Amino acid sequence: MMTLIETVRQRPEQSAGFGLFYGRSGYGKTVASTYAQNEENCLYIEVREFWTRRDFCVAFLEELGQRPRGTISAMMREIIGLLGMDYGRAVIIDEADKLIDKRMIELARDLQEMTRAPVILVGEEQLKNKLQAYERCDGRVLERVEALPCDAEDAGELAGMIAPGIDVDYELLDYIVAEAKGSTRRVANALYKVSNLARSRNLNRVLVADYAQGGV
Repeated sequence: MMTLIETVRQRPEQSAGFGLFYGRSGYGKTVASTYAQNEENCLYIEVREFWTRRDFCVAFLEELGQRPRGTISAMMREIIGLLGMDYGRAVIIDEADKLIDKRMIELARDLQEMTRAPVILVGEEQLKNKLQAYERCDGRVLERVEALPCDAEDAGELAGMIAPGIDVDYELLDYIVAEAKGSTRRVANALYKVSNLARSRNLNRVLVADYAQGGV
């Protein structure tokens, strides 16, 4: 995700300004998005199932620290004006599939086109195919990145965030990843259990045997 953001941010002036990050549920797209939001000061919008165009604009203005008011048109102009003054600040739109399903994806295109901001669309594995029905949006995608299953190395990075100060044995990381079938969400859940186990037993290092005996 970080590389994708940087690629779109550093594009030539007239190049397409959308990035696409898609993949199966549980493959860590939202985790990566949240990390990028914190590290890169990105604007982060998570689209909800019940949203209307107005809801999208309200959420965007609130993320910008503004008080939403006025018509949809007025709010869109305000968003465009604010983004235009903060050139280079990336926008992450999570669950972007829902914008397509609700025929609201053109709002994202307007924002990107009128501000030149890097916009990363994040969604499920069908996002790439769904977007192809909207040529004016699909043609503005500079880079498409598919989220991959979590591996032991990724799990180790997660362990550093979820269970800081605890040495999670590499064999246990392998075990957890295999058990989770590569789902980042399930790996994270397992690591929370490892963290709780280590605290309850006062362990500095957790092995597969500890994990199995702990009944987690």
